[in-house]
Amino acid sequence: MGAEGFFCGHFCFVWRCFNISKKDLPINEEIRVSEIRVIDDDGSQLGIMQTKEALKRAIDKNLDLVTITLTAAPPVCRIMDYGKYKFEQAKREKETRKNQKVTEIKEVRISLNIDVHDFNTKASSAIKFLQSGYKVKTTIRFRGRELAHTQMGIPVMERFAEACGEFGVVEKQAKFEGRSMMMFLAPKEKK
Repeated sequence: MGAEGFFCGHFCFVWRCFNISKKDLPINEEIRVSEIRVIDDDGSQLGIMQTKEALKRAIDKNLDLVTITLTAAPPVCRIMDYGKYKFEQAKREKETRKNQKVTEIKEVRISLNIDVHDFNTKASSAIKFLQSGYKVKTTIRFRGRELAHTQMGIPVMERFAEACGEFGVVEKQAKFEGRSMMMFLAPKEKK
């Protein structure tokens, strides 16, 4: 046999296809059922036929036979360019990821007995985060004897929320979990 073959989205030599990547859909010779329902590349129904016959039609059109639905009886396959299909699918996924807004959370840790200057420094860094559009997680870590007085953390958290009140709103009130108390601040909507 000569080196004639066709490009079907894979490395092909004389009608033998080698997998480039791990696929989720069985294609071409990977389809192991004897009868399938076939949809042509233009979207028209070709009906139920033998897998070998459908594969021959796909090869004649220089396209792939791709399983769309495995659970149907018989499975539904489509004649299409699998490489182009995967490319368009990756392009759509990239577009949806680009359109998603991922909100990052910045953390500011304060202590129960925080001094005024340290408090103002932490509040100013939280304000910078809120102005940049980040959510802020404020945490007070209780150590040793402080665990017996966890209620003393609530006024500190309220004071911190008040200091950041011009640029952020409390999304989740102060809540005690484990050895720490947490509060979430979200940036105020810009008008």
